[in-house]
Amino acid sequence: MSLEVSLAQTVRTFQSLTQISAEIERASELILTTLRQGGRLLICGNGGSAAEAQHFATELVGRYLRNRPSLPALALSADGSLLSCIGNDFGFDQVFSRQISGLARPGDLVIVLSSSGNSTNIIAALEEAARLGLSSVSLLGRSGGHARGRASVDVIVPGDSGRAAQEAHLFLIHHFCDAIEAAFPANP
Repeated sequence: MSLEVSLAQTVRTFQSLTQISAEIERASELILTTLRQGGRLLICGNGGSAAEAQHFATELVGRYLRNRPSLPALALSADGSLLSCIGNDFGFDQVFSRQISGLARPGDLVIVLSSSGNSTNIIAALEEAARLGLSSVSLLGRSGGHARGRASVDVIVPGDSGRAAQEAHLFLIHHFCDAIEAAFPANP
């Protein structure tokens, strides 16, 4: 694929986000409400989506654009020892749901990222969130896959490109961070 074709596909995907602006706004409000009420974000994904989950948590616990109070967020894909323990003892399908079961508190928000929406460990994470009565947000691609309809809010990036969906997910993470920065005052 040439640079021009790849760029055109990404631009079309980003432009299509206006079609799902209501879902993006609902997800943003759920994230802000959770953080304002002292809840944590429990974020998970596989592969590139795992990296994006860590990126989101880093922006909140560390900093995004300016210094402000640290905000509670955990990337459930970040602890290699824990992932290998759960994967070995319970199966890879449970690497996120087992953590949600042990770490989540009432008022927390589960956020999943998946460009396909078909990862069984992502579906299990959403099922565990529902079992515990937690709200959830899914950032999905490719029509949402089997994860579609399992979260409190689905943000499904239009199109068939998993690559472009991941790029859009990172854009949305930064969009959510912009809203968070506006909602939480800077440190003096």
